[in-house]
Formats: sequence, structure tokens, C-alpha cells
Amino acid sequence: MSKACILVTGGAGFIGSNFVPWFAAKYPQYHVINLDKLTYAGNLENLKECAGLDNYEFVRGDICDGALVEKIFADNRVTGVIHFAAESHVDNSIANPGAFIETNLVGTFTLLDAARRHWLTAPGQVRPGYEGARFHHISTDEVYGSLGKDGFFSEKTPYDPSSPYSASKAGSDFLVRAYGRTYGLNVTVSNCSNNYGPKQHPEKLIPKIISNALAGKKIPVYGEGKNVRDWLFVMDHCRAIDLIFHQGKSGETYNIGGHNERTNIEIVHKICDLLDERRPRKDGGLYRELISFVADRPGHDLRYAIDADKLCRELGWKAEETFDTGIVKTLDWYLNQQQ
Repeated sequence: MSKACILVTGGAGFIGSNFVPWFAAKYPQYHVINLDKLTYAGNLENLKECAGLDNYEFVRGDICDGALVEKIFADNRVTGVIHFAAESHVDNSIANPGAFIETNLVGTFTLLDAARRHWLTAPGQVRPGYEGARFHHISTDEVYGSLGKDGFFSEKTPYDPSSPYSASKAGSDFLVRAYGRTYGLNVTVSNCSNNYGPKQHPEKLIPKIISNALAGKKIPVYGEGKNVRDWLFVMDHCRAIDLIFHQGKSGETYNIGGHNERTNIEIVHKICDLLDERRPRKDGGLYRELISFVADRPGHDLRYAIDADKLCRELGWKAEETFDTGIVKTLDWYLNQQQ
């Protein structure tokens, strides 16, 4: 019998390109197919580690392309889907919401329906040979909306999305759960806090701080920089996804957070201070001098913070990186790319 096939969507993006090489190397018994459209956020350079893996295959394509998704399922014994692919930048969703509805809602539906047809013969009836087939959906803490100064998002927190991005992700979460309840599809969902680490697209906060600072450009900070995020190192997230995919309970949602709350201005200050040590400015100035406060984003959520107790308690997950250790690894990776 051929190898079980795990379809990973969006594996050329930030989190996916950290996950795929690690996952494919860890599980040589799987045939790992990486389906990615290679939009501006996808970068095959970030998958160079896969070159020596004989159980890895890249397919360029759109998750909204029903014929392509059907062909992948028909040609391979797909027994798992790990679904990263998404439009994910809040500012971009405000400017162009249609792309987010298409990818995050229609694309997720397309994948779910292919899995339903290939894994089930009828609602609640699993096709022989697909008893363990699972669809894992990666989502965000932004679906919960905004927190005040206290409290944490749990798996029971009501959804209250603030942007077209978070609304589209909330809708995709609901679709996944509906396929679990209506058809009996084996699904799991994870909602994570802000990720950081190597390979992140330069439009995101931490890479933008680093690139602007090194280029001697102004470092833009929304409002007064008081918005708070819980920061999760990307490989800690990858390990959590692996655990949930293999050991999580069908139909359940798991929150993934790093317990590393920082305001945006604290993040900027930390990176500036590290750069002063590792790559001092040639003009002798301090990187903090480049900070520029700009008009706040519309509907900017004040605070996100994740309660990951369920994941820790039930599956034994624990973050290996603190923010102070993870940000050094992240910064060193970006500095190495400049050489």
C-alpha cells in the first residue's frame, strides 16, 4: 500500500514553511504534499530544507480550485489535511476584503468538501481505510475580538471579530465545525496568538521593525504603541499543531499561546536595543531614534491573550521559548539573511 498522504496547504507561507520541512523530516512514513498558490506571502526559498526529502512534493495551486483539489485527493491516499493557507494581514483585509472572503471561506469549504467526499460514504459513515483521516484547521485568536486589561481568551470565549480578516477566519472555523457536526468529519481547530520567528513576511510587525531599522528608515508604530499581543515562537506553534493533529480529540478546539504578552512599543524597544548590540548604526545613533508614531489602524483590537491550559493539560504541550529567547533567535536569523 502507498504511503499515507498528508496535504498541507499554504506551506510556503511563514508558519507553513517552518512546519513543512520539520514535519516531513520527522515523519518519513508520510507523503507530504504542499499545496500553495505562491501569492506575495509564499516563498519557495523558505523551503530549501525540503530539497533532500524524498517524501515531499510541492504543488502550485489555489485551494479554491475545486478541480485541482479533487485531483490531489483522487491521485493520492490523502488521510490528513493540515490547513494553513489563508489571507492573513489585517491592513490588507481592510483595503481588499474580497480576497479574504474568497480564500479563507471558499477555499476552506473546497478542502472540507473534498475531504468529506473521499473520507465518508455518508454522514457518519467512514470509508474503509480512512478511519483515522483528520482535517486540522489553523486559525487565529483574532476571531475572539479584543480583551480589556485583564482576562484571557479560552476555547469557550464567544466570537467577536473586528476586521474583515478575523471575520473571514471566524467563518472558516464555523465551517470546519459544521462539517464535523453535520457529516461526522474528523476535524480539529486551533486558534493561535501572534507568531514570530524566521521566515516571516516583511509586512508583519517584527520583520518590519528589523528591516526598517537596518535600512535607517522610520519605524512606524500605530497610535501610542499600547496594543498588547501574546507572542508565540513559530516552532512552538509547529509542535502544538503536530500534537493536535495526532493526539487531539475529534471535534475539539485548542488554543495555542506563548504566555508572552508585550505591548507593541515594548517589542520595538526590545528589537532596537538588541540591534544596538548586534549591528550598531554606522552614524553612531540609537535605533530607538527611528521610532515614528502614526495614525492608529481602524478597529484596532487593544489586547489579545490566550489561555492555552487545555492544550497543556490534555496533550502535554509546553512552549519551549520565552519571548526573550525567541526574539534573539529571530533577530539572528534576519541578520544572517543580510550577509
